[in-house]
Amino acid sequence: MRYLTFALAKGRLAKTSLGLFEKIGITCEEMKDKDTRKLIFTNEEQKLKFFLAKPSDVPTYVEYGAADIGIVGKDTLLEEGRRLYEVMDLGFGACRMCVCGPPEAKEMLSRNEIIRVATKYPGIAKDYFINQKNQTVEIIKLNGSVELAPIVGLSEVIVDIVETGSTLKENGLTVLEEICPLSARIVVNQVSHRMEHERISKFLTDLNKVLHEEA
Repeated sequence: MRYLTFALAKGRLAKTSLGLFEKIGITCEEMKDKDTRKLIFTNEEQKLKFFLAKPSDVPTYVEYGAADIGIVGKDTLLEEGRRLYEVMDLGFGACRMCVCGPPEAKEMLSRNEIIRVATKYPGIAKDYFINQKNQTVEIIKLNGSVELAPIVGLSEVIVDIVETGSTLKENGLTVLEEICPLSARIVVNQVSHRMEHERISKFLTDLNKVLHEEA
């Protein structure tokens, strides 16, 4: 039997996912060693492999078959636009992708004015403004705190993830439009979905059962 390989987005998502896996009998003790330098972790008994990756890389590993299954946020899936199957919404890591800015920017949005949009997610921003709203915008890609952009006059609005909205509030910004809800998703490689259908289906069924019990 070949190994079933999982790519997990580093950080909170990986930690929560592994906790969930343990509830369905999937364990990987060597991942718990905080001092380890290993990159790939193996459960020989269950023929499973795990590795941690930068969230934006998880869909790439899954699309190209380096991982059979990936767990990553919906924001990353939308931004990366990879060819894979999104098979389950895990429900945790819930937040929203929103258009935010000072309250006065709401009028610019309603009048479909040409505006500048600062974001870490240019793909999502472009799809929303150009394809869904038919609004001409200039998209400025940033890597750091995008909340700064409207404050210093770099852009009129931002597109970003909103959890509690407290950072926005502290900086005089507000949610102006909601693009979509976000949470952790399970994705599967298209070939693996066919070749390992039985094992993957059992994994998803077991996981679904645990999620429903906790709901």
